[in-house]
Amino acid sequence: MTESPRTRQTRPVSASTPGKIRETSAPQVRPATEGWTQKKDAEGRPLLQFASPRRGKPPVHFADFTPAERIEKVKELGLPGFRAKQLATHYFTHYTSDPAEMTDLPAARREELVTTLMPPLLTEVRRLETDRGDTIKFLWRLHDGALVESVLMRYPGRITLCVSSQAGCGMNCPFCATGQAGLTRNMSTAEILDQIVRANRLIAEGGLGDPRKVGHEGERVTNIVFMGMGEPLANYMRVMDAVRTMVAPQPEGLGMSARGITVSTVGLVPAIRKLSDENIPVTFALSLHAPDDQLRDELIPVNSRWKVDEALDAAREYFEKTGRRVSIEYALIKDMNDHAWRADLLAEKLNARGRGWVHVNPIPLNPTPGSIWTSSEKDVQDEFVRRLNDAGIPTTLRDTRGKEIDGACGQLVATSEDEAAAAAMA
Repeated sequence: MTESPRTRQTRPVSASTPGKIRETSAPQVRPATEGWTQKKDAEGRPLLQFASPRRGKPPVHFADFTPAERIEKVKELGLPGFRAKQLATHYFTHYTSDPAEMTDLPAARREELVTTLMPPLLTEVRRLETDRGDTIKFLWRLHDGALVESVLMRYPGRITLCVSSQAGCGMNCPFCATGQAGLTRNMSTAEILDQIVRANRLIAEGGLGDPRKVGHEGERVTNIVFMGMGEPLANYMRVMDAVRTMVAPQPEGLGMSARGITVSTVGLVPAIRKLSDENIPVTFALSLHAPDDQLRDELIPVNSRWKVDEALDAAREYFEKTGRRVSIEYALIKDMNDHAWRADLLAEKLNARGRGWVHVNPIPLNPTPGSIWTSSEKDVQDEFVRRLNDAGIPTTLRDTRGKEIDGACGQLVATSEDEAAAAAMA
């Protein structure tokens, strides 16, 4: 095993005096990959994939359409438009695409309607459980063999689903398992939504515990986090179409609260600004992971396009336009980005943009196969959090679920074992 480079750590005294240096005894580990080779462009920089590779398009599904388009599709099949609302009720309220359950539709046409408008999108390959059954990770095979994962988590008072928006990811962050495989393709609007419908179906059937005992009948997913596979803002149009259907009242949509939906990004600044103008008050999360460009250039390759200050300015603009407090996600990595001075610098940068607009979520790094990186020591985590809180930045250390089944943040990836299991089903 090769040691990562360690140097004595230095930092600017403040953002306004970048030339002055304060030395500390804390080691500095530089980001390095082990067990895999990071993809590079012609200039030797980490490769960024913003465009989806050309592949066969997924089947067009009822959930890809707007309510008006659904009516037209039903009429094209020679049925009255009101049948579209009945189909929507079955899919978005009863969470089914089984024609046998659609007894209010003409018996002679049910099979045709479902076959034409609700083709299969996700095939469940495997399901893993942990946290005494409160966390379930799904591995799904898409129509073209691409594999994606989603994670369902029960918390007191809410049920959260971590959804994927792309098969793989093109942002190439070296500490994230998903990024190691690169981008396979964007997911369709319906493929994103079907993860929620399938999770709701499982909940209704008692797969997350008997609702009558652990919650109440009629339980469903209450919170969505776009923190599964993929960079959501790199698949902007389909993600936003999915969000609009999530918040649309039932039966035309899933009837969810926009405030319970979190859209995260590593910092695609133009897309953040576009999101600010959508007039949909989702929670916005910026995966920052370093407050200084020198380190973030290595940790988050997209920082070569849009620097820390640009990303924070866009995040502050989101708060100003929506009134929604922004979340800053920060994976704490031992001796790499967990230095006390970095907590101070992060606080300086956030406070320079005002008070009350942001909340920081440090997350102990979830290790991935082949990585020598690990999470920070507990006392270091506590000091990082203390410094931010003392600076007036609300900060909460987040304990992620699903580590035992590689279902936590940064761990989602299709392994060779997953691929073999999927191939056996084909």
